[in-house]
Amino acid sequence: MSFLEHLEVLRWHLIRSSFALVSMALIAFFAKSLLFDVIIFGPKQADFITYEVFCRLSREISNTELFCLNEMPFKILNTKMAGQFSMHLWVSMIAGFIMSFPYLLWEVWRFIKPGLKESEKSYSRWILFFAGILFALGVLFGYYLIVPLSLQFLGSYSVSAEVTNLIDLLSYISTVSTVTLATGIIFELPIAVYFLAKTGIITAGFMRTYRRHAIVLILILSAVITPPDIASQILVSVPILILYEISIKIAKRIEKNQAKSLLPKGQK
Repeated sequence: MSFLEHLEVLRWHLIRSSFALVSMALIAFFAKSLLFDVIIFGPKQADFITYEVFCRLSREISNTELFCLNEMPFKILNTKMAGQFSMHLWVSMIAGFIMSFPYLLWEVWRFIKPGLKESEKSYSRWILFFAGILFALGVLFGYYLIVPLSLQFLGSYSVSAEVTNLIDLLSYISTVSTVTLATGIIFELPIAVYFLAKTGIITAGFMRTYRRHAIVLILILSAVITPPDIASQILVSVPILILYEISIKIAKRIEKNQAKSLLPKGQK
């Protein structure tokens, strides 16, 4: 295929991907009650599953209600004329992206599939599967663990009893969406390392050598996407560190396979 023919194929992949994203966004837009009352504002409710689990653990471990939440001590306020409508559109697009993410990955795979060898095609199917699983796990991890802890800490924090927390709608939704998407993307680390190792940009030795630097970067990243308390940073850092170690194993396996492929057939 010529360069222009490749562009034509890419154009149709982009059109189908855009159609899927917009379709999912429209579904989310018309399911306004489910999207906002149940999902977006779910972590604001005291009966959210995360708070109930922590409350039960608190009662069983320390026989107290230290981690029990009666109500979230803040109210959400809209200060702009088109604020609610703009947020409705923005959140619908984010929800559309999350719901259509497996299909978007499939379109990417379909585009690169003709250039792959038969052995690579079988591997790429598994990569596609695990990429979708990791993204879903990251989104669920962020939504059910990091978001509730962030809201509980930041929403209840007070410098004085004279100050009442009235959280702007944009600030609230930005916190929920940023944390959720960020954790979903961060969980794609092993997939990113797989492709970087395939191209020789990153090696297992490089990742082991700079492990300490990576730990520092992971802690900084965790501090950015979580509230400023140690517990939340550790909760985010631990799974990322585990994924980093898994990524080292993946890079090492790729190096071994590439080394075997360079050997004569009789020595493999």
